Formats: sequence, structure tokens, C-alpha cells
Amino acid sequence: MKLAVFVSDYRMTVDTLERLKPEKMGIILVQNGVYHASVKENGNASSILDSSADLYALKEDLETRGIDPANVDSKVKVVTFGDVVDLMFNDYEKTAWL
Repeated sequence: MKLAVFVSDYRMTVDTLERLKPEKMGIILVQNGVYHASVKENGNASSILDSSADLYALKEDLETRGIDPANVDSKVKVVTFGDVVDLMFNDYEKTAWL
């Protein structure tokens, strides 16, 4: 199964993500979840960025929170709403929201 997971909260724990075992996983950071893409806590990047999943952050949500898309971690691809729709229809079979 190919699973896209929307992460909308900023928590430094990834317990639920670690329990998911799809053949391919994409993590789409939206709403306050976009803080994972740029904020460092105690000098450390978010543990979500250590995932083997493909990582995406919604550009509009970054900009709404005053985060310059050019300043996100290099592991994260900045995407638009249209890109998210394309990912959901072309790259992933199922979606989940955390």
C-alpha cells in the first residue's frame, strides 16, 4: 500500500508514524505541522525529518506562519495545494490524517 499521511500538529514525537508500515509513505506537513520543516528544538531538527518517507510541506501554510519556503530543511519538498492533489491521485492509494 502507498500511504500519504497528513501531519497537522507540531509535536516532537513520531510514535504513530513509526507503527505504520506501508510499502511507500509520504508525509505531508500542513497547518501547524509545517513547523517540523524548519523549527529546531534544542538545536535538533524534528524527528519526523529522520523518516524514510517522502516529505512535503504545504507552501501556503508555511507562508501563513511567516516561514520562508526557502528556509525549510533540504529533505522537505515545498508543494502547493495543486501538488498535494496530484500526489493524492497519482502517487498514493490511501491517505491518513494525524
